[in-house]
Formats: sequence, C-alpha cells, structure tokens
Amino acid sequence: MMHRIGAALERAGCECAYSPFYADGLVGAAARRGWLDFTILGGQARARSIDYLRRSELPTDIGGAGWYDLVVTGTDVYLPANVRGRPLVLVQEGMFDPETWRYHLTRRLGPLRALANTASTGLSRAYSRFCVASEGFKDLVVAKGCHPDRVVVTGIPNFDDCSSFLDNDLAMRRYVLAATSSLRETGKAEDRVAFLVRARGLAEERRKPLVVKLHPNERHDRAAREVRIAAPEATLLTEGNTDHLIANCDTLVTRYSSVVLVAAALDKEVVSDIDPELLRRLTPVQNGGRSAELIAAECLEVLDGERTADAPARRTRALS
Repeated sequence: MMHRIGAALERAGCECAYSPFYADGLVGAAARRGWLDFTILGGQARARSIDYLRRSELPTDIGGAGWYDLVVTGTDVYLPANVRGRPLVLVQEGMFDPETWRYHLTRRLGPLRALANTASTGLSRAYSRFCVASEGFKDLVVAKGCHPDRVVVTGIPNFDDCSSFLDNDLAMRRYVLAATSSLRETGKAEDRVAFLVRARGLAEERRKPLVVKLHPNERHDRAAREVRIAAPEATLLTEGNTDHLIANCDTLVTRYSSVVLVAAALDKEVVSDIDPELLRRLTPVQNGGRSAELIAAECLEVLDGERTADAPARRTRALS
C-alpha cells in the first residue's frame, strides 16, 4: 500500500524512502530482543516487509534516520520519537480490531494504546490527514474521537479495485472459504476447533467443498493439526493469494479480519464476528484503483500547508 502511495508521490515530483515499522525506547528494545515478534515490529511480518523492499529495490531507510518533509504511515498506535511533531498522513491499513476491554483501558494512555492494537488507530490525533476506506469507516473513527475535519474518505490501496481479483487462474470455484486469524499469536482468545466445526457445518449445509486458508502469521503446525481433527475433508492451504481465493468462493467464514472487506466489496456471503449491517456500511469505496493517487493528493495538500513563503526551495522528501 505504501509503495503505491509513494509511487504516486514520486510522479508528483517527491523523493520517497521506505521503512518497515519501527519503535524506539522500551518498545524498541523489546522488539530487538524478539519479545514482539508476534507484531509488525518483528517476526514474519517484519521479515516480509524487508524482503519486499529488497525485491522491489526501493530506497530504504531502516528506522527513518533521514530528514523528511512528510511521514506517511499505516498506523499511529505507536509513534517513534523521530516521527512525532513531523507532518503526518495516516492511511487506514484494513479492518480495525474490536473494542475490547483493552481498548477502553488504554485509549487515553499514549504509547500503551498499542495494547489495543488497531482498535485505537487514529487516536493519537498526531496527523494532518487520516485517509480511510469508506464513509462508514469515517463515521466509526469520528465516533471514537477522531477530528472529523482531518478524516478523509479516499479509499485505500489493496481494497479499492476488488473486481480485479476475479481475473485469476485458480482452478477452484464455488466453495466455502474459512480464512483463519492470528488471534492467539497476539494474545487473544480463540476456540479454533469451534470455528472449524462451524465452517464445516456451513459447507455441508450449502453442499460445497470447504477450503481452509491459514493466516500467514499463525503457527501453521498447530493450525494444520486442528484442521485434520475438526475438518479432515477440507482442502488446507498455507500459501496462495487470499484475495483470489475470496473472489472464487461462494461463502467466506472468518472472525474479525480485513479479508471481510474484499468479500463485502465482491458481494460474497460473509459469516464473521462483524454485524452484517455494520459490514455493509464499512465496505470500501471501489474507485478502480485510484486511492493511491487520491491519498498522494492529500499528502501534497499537507505539504503545501507546511511550506512558508521564506522557506528555501527544495524537493519534497517523504517517508512511508
């Protein structure tokens, strides 16, 4: 997502560098010791980010050590010291976590908001713009306390052209797809066997085969054992394009995951922990893949507002 936004900024004349998400202080120390490998600060998520940067040959600034006019980020649940106070554009990354007791306990506690994970997205109020997927999401974050004048409905890359996922070469069609989560890996409770039994029952009711796609960040050995016990007839996938799998399914079964946004945009039957009416309102704007350009335009407006008449002429630099 950030690469697409950065590419749009570069077409507008900006210089961009990219960094995997990072932290400083005690949080950064914990991440370096591997204690936060279940988050985007380490483990598989960070490794995939670094691999993407290398494969794409993108200008990389690990830890954001350079000087930048603007920071573009997919999360503000934690903001490193070298980001605070800089012009900032926040971009919604996907579905938000539910508002559990952790959210209500930590929403006003600065860096500790990270304990509520994505449920507290936007509550730093440290940004000039917060770009979101739909009017429903704007209503949601404003109700949490985000300033309505700073929240802009642009759509978000990866979720703004879901019909394109229908053009794929997967042989499988017309099945029930159970997309698992990494809830347990992030310290949340989940009865995985009950989830699989539910998905198996739905597949039997609809007389469709069951496909189980494991979340990339969960323990695949444990998850595979559970599938063999609770749904031995299911096709088990640990790799593959989840968007294409959703495009080819008839029914998606999941918990509280960003995959529901793709399914909702494609008008699939969705069985999840999210209220169907709420999901309808949250469905991302489909603008044919123009969200990155719209977000870049918001970034340029922020930069124009930061410039002063006596500032030296310079080429804008941005960190994503």
